[in-house]
Amino acid sequence: MSAEILINITPQESRVAFLENGILQEIMIERNSNQGIVGNIYKGTVSRVLPGMEAAFIDIGQERAAFLHASDLRFPKAVIPNDDIPREEIEVPPITKLLHAGKQVLVQVIKDPLGTKGARLTMHVTIPSRYIVLMPDTGTIGISSKIEDEVERLRLKEIIAKARQVHLNGSITDSEKDSKDNPKGNSDKSSNSLPQKKHGYIVRTAAECIDEEALTADMAFLNKLWDKVSSDHSDTQLIYSDLPLVQRALRDLIAENVQSIKVDSRETYISLRNFAMTFIPELVEKIEHYTGNRPVFDLYYVEDEIQKSLKRKVQLKSGGYLIIDQTEAMTTIDVNTGGFVGHRNLEETIFKTNLEAAQTIARQLRLRNLGGIIILDFIDMQEKSHKEQVLKALEKALEPDSAKTSVTQLSSLGLVEMTRKRTRESLEHVLCESCPTCEGRGYIKTATTVCYEIFREILRESRQFDAHELLVLASLNVTDLLLDEESDSLAELQEFIGVPIRFQAENLYTQEQFDVVLL
Repeated sequence: MSAEILINITPQESRVAFLENGILQEIMIERNSNQGIVGNIYKGTVSRVLPGMEAAFIDIGQERAAFLHASDLRFPKAVIPNDDIPREEIEVPPITKLLHAGKQVLVQVIKDPLGTKGARLTMHVTIPSRYIVLMPDTGTIGISSKIEDEVERLRLKEIIAKARQVHLNGSITDSEKDSKDNPKGNSDKSSNSLPQKKHGYIVRTAAECIDEEALTADMAFLNKLWDKVSSDHSDTQLIYSDLPLVQRALRDLIAENVQSIKVDSRETYISLRNFAMTFIPELVEKIEHYTGNRPVFDLYYVEDEIQKSLKRKVQLKSGGYLIIDQTEAMTTIDVNTGGFVGHRNLEETIFKTNLEAAQTIARQLRLRNLGGIIILDFIDMQEKSHKEQVLKALEKALEPDSAKTSVTQLSSLGLVEMTRKRTRESLEHVLCESCPTCEGRGYIKTATTVCYEIFREILRESRQFDAHELLVLASLNVTDLLLDEESDSLAELQEFIGVPIRFQAENLYTQEQFDVVLL
């Protein structure tokens, strides 16, 4: 399966599209006016501790205070004297014993601000590179679960363990030398004068079959970076920021099947090649400067796919379709046979529709960047083997997704519950806003409903105040209905209250808006 990366740069925003076999699988957008902060490390200040929620709000210099839950705290040595003790066996003190207002803490953003919520933080800092993720002071060595070959997993673990010991021995030697040179402890290198704790590392999927030299170079780079971050004594709150979108995409999206990386900006093309020469030299020859007259996204129909991904309805090739509804609490996806009538029997028709839907759902989750709780309503199947095959097809289709997913079995109601890790706003939230007319409900009151509301408001106003005349301001649809189909009811109301009623159509009013003015 061949893949391509397309990069579109304008002064206002950067967009990266990931295609497999010419089909858009993922789109990432970063606007200069609203850049993401996931991965950034801050020196935050505790502004409030909420013992009832086991959480705290941290000031990191953003518009809204960020949220830190007790599960994301790092405990001091007094709480965990031994790194080998499992977290679930630790007797955790109340959050008020660990944090207080005004305390400075080192935190990392794990979720961008979403909607009205501030950023989500953790004190378990991680710093990724091309092949390795550094977890300072944890001592753990992990291998990506997507590397399945046990021999390869063992090789990678041995390389990391050996390189870590070399680094640790070097740190201890430096510390001993520093102690001899400065017996009173007056070293200028205060951050490096003590033996370092064992860092933890996670080997990423991209490290499979990579030689030892490249892995140890990656580790050395991360260790130096962490030394710089942890010894930062400046007054600034932001002490480390993750790579910009384009470089980040090169680091995280690149796989062996990527054939080319097309960039439509010469300046970005040059900076990307320089970045690749330093960190990912095998990619240099794959980076191309696209100079065609037709926009690069139009050439591969990416713009059309982006527009389709903003619609509720997703058409399946067979004639069936999906309905995707994104709400504050969760995302629901409903599968329908639509125009697909099949060729054999109903059960076979449903089975084929669900199989196709499973593939499409996995793609739509990546494309729309949907996260959190997701409920899938497949068409009801009778045969157990069909249910199992659909679930397996869904899980297999989700494998290429870089975001962590978890899928449950079919419930008694025929629903599949799943979660997908959410770190950034969905595509819909990046590109759209709630409709000011319906306020995000997706529907508005009928003109008839508004007419009856106006009747009730007229009665209310006439009983409370003495008026010589009433003026009703409403949309054109509503005033037309009042003066036409509801004219008999209007005449009865006017006779009942004994006050003349005048109407004025307002072009700027939505169908639900109206005002009753006393004259």
